[in-house]
Amino acid sequence: MTKKILLVDDSPASRLASRMVLGRMHNYELISACDGKEGIETAIREHPDLILMDIEMPRMTGLEACRLLKQNDATRTIPIVLLTTRGEKSNVAQGYASGCSDFLLKPINEQKLTTVIRALLGESQHSER
Repeated sequence: MTKKILLVDDSPASRLASRMVLGRMHNYELISACDGKEGIETAIREHPDLILMDIEMPRMTGLEACRLLKQNDATRTIPIVLLTTRGEKSNVAQGYASGCSDFLLKPINEQKLTTVIRALLGESQHSER
């Protein structure tokens, strides 16, 4: 069964890199949004199985969007992985306080991203073979 992943990132280069990584993984449909506000609208409309969200974006940050998604009955159970170039402890703490399921540093490590996605979606490591 195909799982839907919403990628929310204002950087076209980051979206392309994530598309390339996720494109190598089977059974995923990738949809995207360009900022936190659009990400919330897309999540409510599309009901993705998982959200990958950058933190630093215009109009609404990933932290704000994560908090709002976790307060909404329609989206509160969707796992959210926050992505950032800033790995300071305070940023990580803010991320978890906003309700995220996991936190990954950019540039994204493909193996770590794959492991986190599969764990959050309840899939085994051998499901694509």
